Amino acid sequence: MADAHERATVLKATATYTSKVAETKASFLDWATGRRQLHQRKWEAIHRLDFHLETFERRATARGARVHWAEDAAQACEIILEICHRTGAQKAVKSKSMITEEIHLNAALEEHGIAVVESDLGEYIAQIRGEPPYHIVTPVMQLTKEEIAATFHEKLGAPRDATAEDLTKTARRVLREVFLAADVGVTGANFLVAETGMIAITENEGNARLVSTLPRVHIAVAGLEKVVPRLEDLAGFLPMLAVSGTGQQLTGYNTLLGGPRQQGETDGPEEMHVILLDNGRTRLLADAEQREALHCIRCGACLNVCPVFKGVGGFSYDTTYQGPIGSVITPHFRGLREWKHLSYASSLCGACSEVCPVHIDLHQHLLRNRRNAVDAGHVGAVEWIAFRFWAWAMRSPFAYELAARAGRIAQRLSRLLGVEGSLLDPARAWTARRAAPTLAPESFREWWRKRKASERKPS
Repeated sequence: MADAHERATVLKATATYTSKVAETKASFLDWATGRRQLHQRKWEAIHRLDFHLETFERRATARGARVHWAEDAAQACEIILEICHRTGAQKAVKSKSMITEEIHLNAALEEHGIAVVESDLGEYIAQIRGEPPYHIVTPVMQLTKEEIAATFHEKLGAPRDATAEDLTKTARRVLREVFLAADVGVTGANFLVAETGMIAITENEGNARLVSTLPRVHIAVAGLEKVVPRLEDLAGFLPMLAVSGTGQQLTGYNTLLGGPRQQGETDGPEEMHVILLDNGRTRLLADAEQREALHCIRCGACLNVCPVFKGVGGFSYDTTYQGPIGSVITPHFRGLREWKHLSYASSLCGACSEVCPVHIDLHQHLLRNRRNAVDAGHVGAVEWIAFRFWAWAMRSPFAYELAARAGRIAQRLSRLLGVEGSLLDPARAWTARRAAPTLAPESFREWWRKRKASERKPS
């Protein structure tokens, strides 16, 4: 919040996205019906997840791919490292994938002597800056062209005054060599099609196609929830994902991959592996009340409209999945006690629920996470006392008026003594970064009583 430059950059970017999304939505005959249909299709996939995943495994295996099941991040990394060591891989190239960020794959590969390079332009910029992705869809949303040029000047020797086109050419020149030298290509998967045993990848740069076809080995990592029952389901998911994510009618490249290179084919990897990751997803699946959070297709729309996250950005809460959806699923994936605070970082305005293309009731799930944290006893003594006092004051007109008067007196004394915003200020967590709102000199009830009293006086 203290970085006004970053905040302005992010607000400008999200405003551009939301206006473009609104414009493209208008081209749909019935957007609301489309949302309901996608919700129903994801409901079908998640409520018969075992059947669809086993169908996917059987069909993918028949096409020559190897399917692995990983219980957690450590096991997923172990499987990938075993593949790399068995095939003698020394260099890996990756396409954009939030799930590999979730399992911290880059660090695991580098720790075992395997060089890894991101090939998505935004992810590549974040990598050479030593930063995680800032946004699910736009990894360096917080940076201006000038800041990116400065990074390329420092790391790659590009001119400081390089244009956006020049910067793209520099990245292309460097990454072409990476593609040609890589032994292993690692991608995510936007969807797993159970009917055909294929993975679907959607992108705008074409780098995922190079990652999945040029190296000898292709490894795709996907969460269990990515499965959809039928190939025809993509006819709804692909355009809705494009519109909600970037405001496009359809993403630039949509690829279906169904196994390694077959006899007579001229391109493609010698081996294809698909890793199906749990990492807390089955815990969320077991929660009948909240399992619809697994419907998420990672479009990022909820981040762009959230009044919290479009103000403070994606680094603020140190989570892989930012925004309202991240605040819902992270406590399930990584533990409610440690991550309950994410669900409190919300105004519960419901904007996220309104834009979700698969109709997830996000703000209600944030509220349920709060309730679950209280029911589980994950509440500190100070928080418990504060809310008990708040509940007492809100239930009693006398107590409410007394608390309001005490607050006005305390604020006047704080400003008179110069305490506000200092280390002695009990509200410094708020006042250190922003001005505390000035309490009204009198409440509405007090004003109303005076008004009624003056009306009763004889003229």
